[in-house]
Amino acid sequence: MRRYFGMALKYIDIGANLTDPMFQGRYGDSQKHTADLDVVLARAWQQGLQKIIITAGCLKDVDEALELAGKDERLFTTVGTHPTRCGEFLPDPEGYYNQLRSKIEENPGKVLAIGECGLDYDRLHFCDAETQRLYFEKQLSLAGEFGLPLFLHMRNAAADFMSILERNRDKLRQCGGGVVHSFTGTLEEAQSILGFGGLYIGLNGCSLKTAENAEVVRHLPNDRIMLETDCPWCGIRPSHAGHKHVATRFPTVKKKEKWTADTLIDGRCEPCQISQVLEAIAGIKEEPKEKLAELYYQNTLDLFFSKSKKIE
Repeated sequence: MRRYFGMALKYIDIGANLTDPMFQGRYGDSQKHTADLDVVLARAWQQGLQKIIITAGCLKDVDEALELAGKDERLFTTVGTHPTRCGEFLPDPEGYYNQLRSKIEENPGKVLAIGECGLDYDRLHFCDAETQRLYFEKQLSLAGEFGLPLFLHMRNAAADFMSILERNRDKLRQCGGGVVHSFTGTLEEAQSILGFGGLYIGLNGCSLKTAENAEVVRHLPNDRIMLETDCPWCGIRPSHAGHKHVATRFPTVKKKEKWTADTLIDGRCEPCQISQVLEAIAGIKEEPKEKLAELYYQNTLDLFFSKSKKIE
């Protein structure tokens, strides 16, 4: 398998949806190619990934992510319920919550964060705002109980999102904070998040789409940034503002049926493409990627892999 750049940079992908059917070759209802997650992971490790945190957005995801993480010491997972999936609590709220709790309790060392949880007002057709708010707040109790940081989602809901965090500030202190992943908000929203204390911002291709996004990224402090791909989503597309800074190129096929082990599939992001996220941020900030890689790597270690994460 090819290695696509020579610089020995180290990365941690804080948000990879490795349980997505695309990595089993399934797109919608159609099987387009053989399962290739093993190839995807091999390519990631060769590109400098040291650890990957699998994103779980519901109980089914958690089971699949734990099974996958159990096969490799470099793989970890979150446990939680995405805002658009919070309706899954409704038939039996306490039962569902207790199942999440049991997954955390039974898998120390593999469960690194509570989430993906938060608010998404862009997709209220999946789950109404009231239900999202109720079960976002409930999941904060898991973070407080287990002392695990939060893997947070926020779309078009900044005021309610920050209000919920503010009234649960004690739980944030207990868990050591968290990261608002796949950030696409305004500079004012970013400043509110960072001003809260203990929170980081996760950046991926979706964070680098527009000139406005790039301007926000330019102003973010480096000691509060983490890298992610949110694969198989959120790759950096040619139309994105950050694309002009990308130097690393991967052999890619447009037709899924043309897949081979040495090619990526156009439109399906992989963990190895975290190098492109770094390059785009470095170009936007006009700073050396080597320096930023080291800083962002340490930020991630500090939040997810440190024994002392409590906020004063």
